[in-house]
Amino acid sequence: MKIRLGVDIACRSPHHAACADETGTLLWSGHRFRTDVADLEALWSRLPVEVEEVMVVMEPTRNAWVPLAAWFRRRGAMVVIVPSEQSSDLRDYFSKHTKTDRLDAELLARLPLLHPEGLHLAESLGPGDPLKRGVKIRAGLVHRRSTAMHRLDSLLEILGPGWTDALGTRMTQTTFKFLAVYAHPHQVKRLGQARLARWFQHHTRKAWGPERAAAVIAAAAATIALWGNDGLDFDALAADIAAEATIALEVSEQIALLDRRIRDLYTEADPDEIVLSAPGVGEILAGQILGRLGDPTRFTSLAAARSFSGLVPRRNSSGLTDHASGPTKRGDACLRAALFQAADRARKVDPQLAARYQRLMCDTGRHHNSATCTIATVLLTRITSCLRNHAHYQVHDIDGTPVTTEQGQAIVAERYQIPAEVRAARRSISNIASTTRRDERVKKEVAKRSKTPLVPTPA
Repeated sequence: MKIRLGVDIACRSPHHAACADETGTLLWSGHRFRTDVADLEALWSRLPVEVEEVMVVMEPTRNAWVPLAAWFRRRGAMVVIVPSEQSSDLRDYFSKHTKTDRLDAELLARLPLLHPEGLHLAESLGPGDPLKRGVKIRAGLVHRRSTAMHRLDSLLEILGPGWTDALGTRMTQTTFKFLAVYAHPHQVKRLGQARLARWFQHHTRKAWGPERAAAVIAAAAATIALWGNDGLDFDALAADIAAEATIALEVSEQIALLDRRIRDLYTEADPDEIVLSAPGVGEILAGQILGRLGDPTRFTSLAAARSFSGLVPRRNSSGLTDHASGPTKRGDACLRAALFQAADRARKVDPQLAARYQRLMCDTGRHHNSATCTIATVLLTRITSCLRNHAHYQVHDIDGTPVTTEQGQAIVAERYQIPAEVRAARRSISNIASTTRRDERVKKEVAKRSKTPLVPTPA
């Protein structure tokens, strides 16, 4: 006898469970339990004694499904997860848009019979995987740091352009440390060039010195001359800059700690360094790609792996029409970001990828981002194939001859460079298209507001 146990997971309230046999006949339903060992044992005791297979069907509700899946797997059950969109569509069909926890549990128990192709075996625990969780946290921290850097850049514009010229447009941890303490122009002038130069030498291992200190002091003097003594509250502005710089500095330190942990986790997950053998992939990107991609053997085909990334084009076909638009972006955003960065570097090393990138840019008129997304899809296909075959990535010339990384770079530099006028033309076309889309959105908003009736103000 085969049992199908449907579990409707709740984050704060009790879960609901329903049990059905392999024909879809309900044995019982409406069992309420929590993520507790005693409640789980009571649920397990309600199952029939003579059972050949227990399949637990659940939706991946936030992270509440992870401990339940781990417990059921320890008891020998097969855990499968169902995409929320598919179960929602089936629920609407069977319930006429009525949602109850009991109905959800019964639907999940019968789902293996109703929609078997919608089941996905939960071979891993998703957020329970430390590598997958770590690279996701790192991506969020990088976004926070970028936000803080943009705010810092905007605040420095108030002081004047000389500060950005003196400190550089590429903000580093030294920049954050300096702005967290010395964002007041009067304080910088009182510090003096000699002491400021020693501070820079101490914190940059003598990469910055008297020249940088002189430029910063000149920027402070220009700010004072521009604003005068009472034109701007320097104390308040320095406090705001110090707050943003402190946030960026703390986030940078957390990113550095995560980088070390991700390297160790990647080494354990991929001891042969197969993902790292791909061109354009470093230690951090390798961990990010493998962590978000997961086990490559779980995909039925390489096309399924491409679809999981969300880099495949969205298609709309009916009758004699077949229209393809931009990528679906329905997959893992963290995986797409890593593949895009790796593809932009790999096209400068792999002649085959460079030849395709050149054809997309020069012959088909694609923009750099669009062409790089296509290269990212090809790179993902090759990395997945290498993982499934336990083979390292080998760079080849367009005729199939294996080449080294240095040889590939030389070939790309010689044959597959994009003319500057082509890049300029693509950028101008992209700017025109984005301006057109923005104008259309503005027109729609204006039309929507004009149709809204004005409510008279009561006297």
